[in-house]
Amino acid sequence: MSKALMIQGTGSGAGKSVIVAGLCRIFRDMGIKVAPFKAQNMALNSFITKEGGEIGRAQAFQAEAAGIEPCNDMNPVLLKAAGESGCQVIFNGKVYATMKAHEYYAIKDKAWDVITAAYDRLSKHYDLIVIEGAGSPAEINLLKEDVVNMKMARYANAPVILVGDIDKGGVFASFYGTVELLKDSKFKIQDSRTDADYIKAFIVNKFRGDINILRPGLRMIEDKTGKPVIGALYYQADLRLDEEDGLSIETNSKFKIQNSKLKAIKIVVLRLKYISNFTDFAPFMHEPDVELKYSMWRDDIMCADLIIIPGSKNTVSDLLYLRENGLEESLKAAAEKGIPLAGICGGYQMLGKKIYDPHGVESSLKEVDGMGLLDIETTYGNTKITCQVQAQETGVREKPLKGYEIHMGTSTGDIGLFKVRRHSNSNSSLVTCHSSLMWDGSSKGNVWGTYIHGIFDNDEFRTDILNLLRQKRGLPVPDAQFNYSAAKNEAINKWADVLGNSVDICFMLRQAGMES
Repeated sequence: MSKALMIQGTGSGAGKSVIVAGLCRIFRDMGIKVAPFKAQNMALNSFITKEGGEIGRAQAFQAEAAGIEPCNDMNPVLLKAAGESGCQVIFNGKVYATMKAHEYYAIKDKAWDVITAAYDRLSKHYDLIVIEGAGSPAEINLLKEDVVNMKMARYANAPVILVGDIDKGGVFASFYGTVELLKDSKFKIQDSRTDADYIKAFIVNKFRGDINILRPGLRMIEDKTGKPVIGALYYQADLRLDEEDGLSIETNSKFKIQNSKLKAIKIVVLRLKYISNFTDFAPFMHEPDVELKYSMWRDDIMCADLIIIPGSKNTVSDLLYLRENGLEESLKAAAEKGIPLAGICGGYQMLGKKIYDPHGVESSLKEVDGMGLLDIETTYGNTKITCQVQAQETGVREKPLKGYEIHMGTSTGDIGLFKVRRHSNSNSSLVTCHSSLMWDGSSKGNVWGTYIHGIFDNDEFRTDILNLLRQKRGLPVPDAQFNYSAAKNEAINKWADVLGNSVDICFMLRQAGMES
């Protein structure tokens, strides 16, 4: 069985996900066989593994940082908020049920069995598992329901490094309060340690200013808790790394143009209430002449060079919101004006003529009019399609595109923008789609849509789209296309260097029982 190290936070958004990713890269470069793990994730940003299972996008990114293939066991429980119906509960990559909170708490024992079995399987193949917590471990009203923080630390016998976001204020109170509240934990093991004893050190994240002013506080919190601060990470304004969820979109949506002679191409992604897989558009942030903006403002829509309607966990609800607030008319006016309009997954469904929901998968409405900009209709069934795909643009070129599908609906009508082959691991009992050739996507004039998530990760496809926009604006076309994969890898390395130079990595390895 592997050793374990756990990163928890004093609250959501403390930086746990990117710190785990950075540690995975550091340990990988040290020759340690390392893997990420998060027992339970609540996120709308998800990824499809080669097994055909759905896991949190953050765990897929952390696996990439570790240099390994993402798998279902890295995130055995995924919760996806679905509006009034509650949350879609995903066990081992496969939909289990849609539940309200009290219904899910009633099956926590089953969830725990799923989690521990996945952790046991994963730990047989790696030297070190870096575990990510969720939210705060000191939510005292939820301690009995915990399966992701201290209960996981106890099970894996994992030392915990607690991360606090100083940019939000109150970081010392958060450190101290977390330790003190966990001293009262009723969940003790045989040697009588409390949950507070698992916390071995603190990391201050997102610090700005003079470190000399911070140092007295670091010494005082060490004196008050008996636990060291092993690093202070300066605020990183432009990491350009995949985020967990909750839309840290404002900090990552605008790219600083490196060449002032280039006028930015403006891409507007609708900031839907139930937006999912917003990392689909991360590649645009790296393009040197592109401004990526998430917005629901008519002025932004009408002056965009490209408008994208993203995926949604509640497509019908988001569509009706756009209609009720006049944004549907803005989108139609923009398309009429000649502005390209694209829909990904749920956004693709919205662009069609009708959405049928005979089983009440998303709402009580059995039939909803779409925007009517594409000649397709979508029907929701009870089966969720989750698989990786390869595709080719019809009539354009034969070079394959890569991506993945995550959707409940099936669309019919004027389909044929892409020729798609779905792939899955035929040895897995979790497979929801078999290897097959079919058609996907639709286009009509300057409007198009597809079910393929991650399609803009494909450099040639993205470059072709941007070059058309550049030519339309009379802007110069770059001599070479941007390599997104290389840029992302460079960003991970850069972050790992910052992390490694700012925190005591040897301390962590010693706590985990690894040679430093």
